[in-house]
Formats: sequence, structure tokens, C-alpha cells
Amino acid sequence: MHYVYVLECSDGTYYTGYTTDVQRRVAEHDAGEGAKYTRGRTPVELRHTESFESKSAAMSREYELKQLSRAEKEALF
Repeated sequence: MHYVYVLECSDGTYYTGYTTDVQRRVAEHDAGEGAKYTRGRTPVELRHTESFESKSAAMSREYELKQLSRAEKEALF
């Protein structure tokens, strides 16, 4: 399975990403080993996940989520 996830960072901002293992990826972000954006914004909290059968579908959805406004992202939770 392929997943798209939204994290809430310690500064209140949101980060959207793609992975095949959500729990491992969240742990990487919390350990400062994730995306450069989240390194100075730990701890992070998982707010939303969606699963997909294909990587291409997940990546397309990741792009869509990244285009949403903050209010639109919050409506997902």
C-alpha cells in the first residue's frame, strides 16, 4: 500500500508527504531524520492519512493536498 499523510508540526504548520509505512515515517520526522521542513519543527503529530493501491495515485493525491488552503486541510480532519 501507498499512503499520503498530513502532519501538524510543533509550530502549528502542516506538512504533507508520501510513504509506504506511515508509522516509520512519522518516527523519522520526530527523530529529525525526515524532511528538511520538519527537522526544526518537532515533535510532529499525525493528523490525516489516505491509502492507495498505486504509487502514482498516492503521488497525485499528495500534490492535490499540497494545493489546499490551511482551512481546506483542516476540514479533512
